[in-house]
Amino acid sequence: MSLSPSDQPAESAGAALELPVFTDHLLNDADAAVAARHYLQDAREALAAAFVPGKSIRPLLRKTSKCVDTVLTHIWSLHMGERPDAALIAVGGYGRGELFPQSDIDILVLTGAAPDTDTAQCLERFVTSLWDTGLQIGHSVRTLEECAALATEDLTVVTTMMESRYLSGERRLVTALEASIHPSRMWAPNDFIRGKLIEQQARHDRYSNTEYALEPNIKSSPGGLRDLQVIEWITLRCFGESLSSLDNPDFLSESERDQLRNGQEFLSQVRFALHTMTGRADDRLLFDHQKKLAALWGMEDGDKLAVEQFMQTYYRWMQTLSQLNDLLIEVFEHRLSDAPESDLRIIDDDFEVSDSRIRARHDNVFRERPSNLLRLFVLVGNDPLVDRIEPNTQRLLRRDAPLIDEEFRASDANRRLFLEVLGVPHNMTKQLRRMSRHGVLGRYLPAFGSIIGQMQFDLFHAYTVDAHTTEVIANTRRFMRADYTDRFPVSTRIARRLRDPKLLYIAALFHDIGKGRGGDHSELGAVDAEQFCQDHGLSTVDTELVVWLVKNHLLMSQIAQRRDISDPEEIQQFAGIVTTQERLDYLYTLTVADIAGTNPELWNAWRSSLMRHLYTETRRALSRGLENPLAREEVIRTTKQAATETLEYRGFLEDELHQLWATLGEDYFLRERADDIAWHTEAIADHRHEEGALVLAKQASESPISNATQIFVHTQDEPNTFARICAALETLDLSIHDARIYSDADGGTLDTFFVLKSDGSSLDTHPDTFLEIESSIRRSLSEATLKTVSRHTPRTVKAFTIPTTITFSEDQTGGLTTLEIVTADRPGLLARLGSVLSKHEVTIQGAKIQTLGERVEDIFFLTDATGGALQDLSLLQQLEQELNAELGAGSDAEALRSGVTI
Repeated sequence: MSLSPSDQPAESAGAALELPVFTDHLLNDADAAVAARHYLQDAREALAAAFVPGKSIRPLLRKTSKCVDTVLTHIWSLHMGERPDAALIAVGGYGRGELFPQSDIDILVLTGAAPDTDTAQCLERFVTSLWDTGLQIGHSVRTLEECAALATEDLTVVTTMMESRYLSGERRLVTALEASIHPSRMWAPNDFIRGKLIEQQARHDRYSNTEYALEPNIKSSPGGLRDLQVIEWITLRCFGESLSSLDNPDFLSESERDQLRNGQEFLSQVRFALHTMTGRADDRLLFDHQKKLAALWGMEDGDKLAVEQFMQTYYRWMQTLSQLNDLLIEVFEHRLSDAPESDLRIIDDDFEVSDSRIRARHDNVFRERPSNLLRLFVLVGNDPLVDRIEPNTQRLLRRDAPLIDEEFRASDANRRLFLEVLGVPHNMTKQLRRMSRHGVLGRYLPAFGSIIGQMQFDLFHAYTVDAHTTEVIANTRRFMRADYTDRFPVSTRIARRLRDPKLLYIAALFHDIGKGRGGDHSELGAVDAEQFCQDHGLSTVDTELVVWLVKNHLLMSQIAQRRDISDPEEIQQFAGIVTTQERLDYLYTLTVADIAGTNPELWNAWRSSLMRHLYTETRRALSRGLENPLAREEVIRTTKQAATETLEYRGFLEDELHQLWATLGEDYFLRERADDIAWHTEAIADHRHEEGALVLAKQASESPISNATQIFVHTQDEPNTFARICAALETLDLSIHDARIYSDADGGTLDTFFVLKSDGSSLDTHPDTFLEIESSIRRSLSEATLKTVSRHTPRTVKAFTIPTTITFSEDQTGGLTTLEIVTADRPGLLARLGSVLSKHEVTIQGAKIQTLGERVEDIFFLTDATGGALQDLSLLQQLEQELNAELGAGSDAEALRSGVTI
């Protein structure tokens, strides 16, 4: 079933629906309320059964309103009779006759004068009886004078009254109300538009100003049904007729009318289905609801999940309607403005500028010269005095974007223009976003058109693929600005020395363009990037660089977050892949832009320090030359010497240090900083083992993992030591990001942990915070039993089924076994995992912990009792089974097949 924004109007549904009959011969209000409740329930069930995705929802909305009309008018008659000075009026969505199954019923009881005692008592019984029916009533009782006064002061009130619909009582009051709120009396069109824009922007601000929220609100998010109602209200106020009956192509073209109608139809169908599904007035598309709606619309998993297919359709409609909302409001403002036009500035025969808007000088500007579809954005990006595209020119863009075909894309002139867009000095990213919104970018790059509105069903990716891509490009542009030095100090310095920044922009444009097709999106994107570079005349050297960047755009973040970058051999291997300083510079800036553009919370001081450390050490390796790697022995010797010099100032003799360090292995001196070794050594020397475990905590401000809290534990290595430490930290709601575990020759363990709060922020540095951490770990290590954390799992995490996958592999560099675990995030995870490993006398030498939304991707470096890699295949299989049993394997058996490789 096609659900694209170009769909034709949906077939009518519910036209022949037979609804239950509500009797109107009841004698008392108690019977009426009971009968109404049953009648409304039967009607809702019949309407829900009549709903079919893809068929017009309007008949069902009208019939829902009609059922409520029947109940309200009957109860009004029962309590109010034929009183001459009161009227029952439907307002809001109910007044429009567009009532969704669980929407509030907004009514106005209008009176000519303040109700007398008898009328007031009747009204009170009327409202009470309505509540007894189970309807969610929003009511007000006002005189004509009160309505006029409120409408003068409150734009929301006058808007509500504009959509009033007579139900029962004295009709003349409705006529009087219409006259009292006429534009000639209050809220002239321009004032009304300005007021509505302020309201709309405030609402958009509450919903993050994006159509692409992970759990959008069908009604209130940008591009939602409320935006369509704003257009309708403005049309009613300014022209005195509804949008559907307005016959003025200068304000609304036929294609725009079709898009508005079809977009409203789709969103209304989704809202109707959501109300029916949940049984409540909740307009948020929660993750669980998204999956159910995708199934209801008949979508099935393929290269894209069914829910991703459904949400891509949804987001495309939201973007289309948001754009139309912006366009039409600007048209209304511009046409109704009394301000004189500023001096006109002619650019050429095709374009001119007025009031900071660029506009076409004739309606065939694109048809006569299709290259203007790209040239327009070059002109805007080169002119600092132009910040908008005039509304009619926007319409021409949308109308003529289909002129971009194979012949257009093959034109050398057009290819040069597209590269010029990427090189404009002013608001380049904004030009690309405009090109995308107006249908130009997706047609010029069809692969980009395929990712517009494409979401990834997880908590990690905060944007759709196209929005993420433009955000990454925006980040690369920000790196060129001095005012971003504080947040991206390394990136801004590196980016401004790149040979050709345009190559970085192209790599950013293509880095995720292969998503949603199945297969490795990096490889698919590299193929597209190579074709683009060749078509657009880039040199072989530049093409190879762009293709390499797209293919490897995930490499640097994976190395930084998944490997032990304190090991010079790891750095040497990475340097061997990068090979040149230029590649390293481009890859670093692209990687940082990508991370920061994936989720606003993702780029933090911890990731920044990891990336900076990897960049710096790799740069040193490249400077030495790949043929001159830094030997492990040299690193160990240098670290020991630096630590010795520090400790000698604190009264330690070299022989004493030699004795203290004799039981420690080389890995400790390879991976730890000299300052930290001195910190550990001094504390160990002063500690009495009969006092229990030595636990230290401090802010790791000068560590490769800055902004984290660094914890050091020295104790006798007992079963579940790692699990107990993890349990203690999880009790404090702390998240481990890096762990280094060392065993000494005396049966002790030296453990270093870097932790943040569970939300990724830093701990406060008050001494009491560190004391609490230290006492909690010592207490956990001394308790008789291991206590794991039991905490509520957030609703958003519960919505995802993350199959547990377990992979063992041998780390040839370090002589260790690597355990990679992907599973759903939950409290107590590390403690349970550590307990399973300790039961089989498997030692954790290190860990890299990474939480990506609802999913964790953790890596552990393991050894057996002898300190070597795990060679026993039966042991690996046993560990896999027990870990799956402990962590939960999910329900999809095929997805759970985990590999054991040696």
